[in-house]
Amino acid sequence: MCHVLSGFPGRIASMSAGRLLSLLLLLQSRGRVSARAVASELGVSVRTAYRDLARLQAAGIPVYAEPGRGGGYQLLEGYRTRLTGMSEGEARALFFAGLPGPAADLGLTAEVSAARLKLLAALPAGLREEAARTAAVFHLDAPAWYREPEPTPHLAVFVDALLTGRTVEVRYRRWRAPQEVGRRLRPYGLVLKSGIWYLVAAGESRIATYRVAQVLDAVPSEERFDRPQGFDLGAYWTSYLEDFQARRYTGTATVRLSPRGRRRLPDNVPPEVIRAVDSTAVPVGDDGWVEAVIPTESTDHACGELLRLGTDIEVLAPAGLRQAMTATVGALARTYGLH
Repeated sequence: MCHVLSGFPGRIASMSAGRLLSLLLLLQSRGRVSARAVASELGVSVRTAYRDLARLQAAGIPVYAEPGRGGGYQLLEGYRTRLTGMSEGEARALFFAGLPGPAADLGLTAEVSAARLKLLAALPAGLREEAARTAAVFHLDAPAWYREPEPTPHLAVFVDALLTGRTVEVRYRRWRAPQEVGRRLRPYGLVLKSGIWYLVAAGESRIATYRVAQVLDAVPSEERFDRPQGFDLGAYWTSYLEDFQARRYTGTATVRLSPRGRRRLPDNVPPEVIRAVDSTAVPVGDDGWVEAVIPTESTDHACGELLRLGTDIEVLAPAGLRQAMTATVGALARTYGLH
């Protein structure tokens, strides 16, 4: 059984067609749902949810109620609707859901292509043309400039483990000693950030993040596990980034910057340093120089980063960083025969 949503009676179509379509698709994807669950999902009152359910019934959609504890509303078995009620913006947005680069990394190129063809076939002619135009003028190239795409030969192993709930034995290269370690991991999710794939997985004692390109070997096991029901990959990743930034910047430095130095900041330092300069800058003198306090990772890292700005920056404190800058500049002068 199939129903074309554009065939709603005029009195229904003139109302909130977008919300009614969302309600219909909710019933189609969830099966039986209560009016309270409908209200929560659509962000309306329970009274409005009852009213919308009645409107669907009045439009000829086979929605029926199952009374009693655990009851709710559901569609007649076998009923389906085509996506003819999509808006122009929604049709455009769907074409960003399966961009070719990440899909190819995950081994889903054929599946994404097939899904796009089916989506196009389900759309009416006008929206089909609009979606095709959108697909033709947007392209995702995830890796940052000056960086080659990282080889991830074991990515497919993690994809399969995620979908089948299997543990994976890995050898992993990390930055601290011992650099090469072995782990039995329970994969919880994959994240693509700036062209780099990360695996979020539980080890023996905690959930951690692993750079997939640093995995030296990955062997799936027959051991199965259940992903925690309440685990939210997006929330975990946000928390991980916040914690990473807190651990990354362990110190501060006081610097003087020329007007040209401030203009050069975006090409030479991370956004966190730029924001710190903008929020703490105090003019010194009449030549446009400012004094500011910036976050630093370590003396060596800050020295290399700030030297990119040449004479447009001067480190005032801490003494250790100023001495490192002085020593590096002196070594450069000796290398080029200036002393």
